[in-house]
Amino acid sequence: MFRFATPTDEPPLPLLITGIAGVHGNNALGYFRARYPGQVVGIRQADNGRIDGPGVVACNAEDADGLRRLFDRYDFGSVLNCAGACALKSCELDPALAYRVNVAGVQNILSQTVPRGVRLVHMSVDLVFSGADGRGGYVETDPTDPVTVYGKTMVAAEEEILAADPAAAVLRISLPMGPSTNGHAGAIDWICSRFKKSRPATLFFDEIRTPHYADCLSRLCDRMLKNELAGIFHAGGPRRLSLYQIAQVINRAGGYDPDCLRGAMRREAGPMPPRAGNVCMDCSKLIRALGHNPFDPWPLDESLVPTDPQWHYRRDCGDPGSPEYLAQVLASNPARRAGSS
Repeated sequence: MFRFATPTDEPPLPLLITGIAGVHGNNALGYFRARYPGQVVGIRQADNGRIDGPGVVACNAEDADGLRRLFDRYDFGSVLNCAGACALKSCELDPALAYRVNVAGVQNILSQTVPRGVRLVHMSVDLVFSGADGRGGYVETDPTDPVTVYGKTMVAAEEEILAADPAAAVLRISLPMGPSTNGHAGAIDWICSRFKKSRPATLFFDEIRTPHYADCLSRLCDRMLKNELAGIFHAGGPRRLSLYQIAQVINRAGGYDPDCLRGAMRREAGPMPPRAGNVCMDCSKLIRALGHNPFDPWPLDESLVPTDPQWHYRRDCGDPGSPEYLAQVLASNPARRAGSS
């Protein structure tokens, strides 16, 4: 049993955010820097010079000595771990790299947080499940059965955290929807990068996820850092969509050529990389702990939810269809900008 989550006014500071090159890490860095100025440090890989700014430090999570020096310098009060090698094909081709980043990196973080009593919130993923039976609705106690090297290393990372730090919180997230640092990472930017160049993008009818706005996720992480909830929590959005449907939403909202979107079943994709099926998660445990659902549906506007495989061809429903409109309604939560809870 867990106790009801009553947050403090602020998380233990200073805060370290890892993995700021990813969609959720990048958005979290912006959110927390604005909320706690001068109290947030984000680390990027040493060879990624594209990311810079106040509080950004080059330090690989798999660099144990570098992490130790960083903790000695800043005396962190909490860590939001968003780091991870998540490119499915790259992980399949180089399992050693995936293990080094996703598992050894976590071990190095734990070697600093546990002895110092630092609050740790770790981002895991719905792909720890296979979705093979097509039903979805996974709860935290369901056995994991990933089909990819990425998923397997994320399971191993979870096990390392739960064994070493029972007070840590692990959030299994789905697809954070927000801008990326390089313009082609994450679901929105990768799909848009194809459509912008009038190149085809093939997405699956039978891989089902629970996407969520990245800014909703940042607010959830803020609350999790402030409270004492521990263990694994499923943190997916309330709307279930296939990858094909997600691409339909992006295609129409962005005003892109509908012929660029192709649909396929997973069995047509070939063996590399393996694809999961319906990995939708039941998030009731998190909702009960917080007393509310931290995620609005993605997309927020019901009129942007596909109703059939040809839905994205129809452009007569009043939406303007442009990259600017897409950014307003898909890359950030319109309700949050309006000040809604």
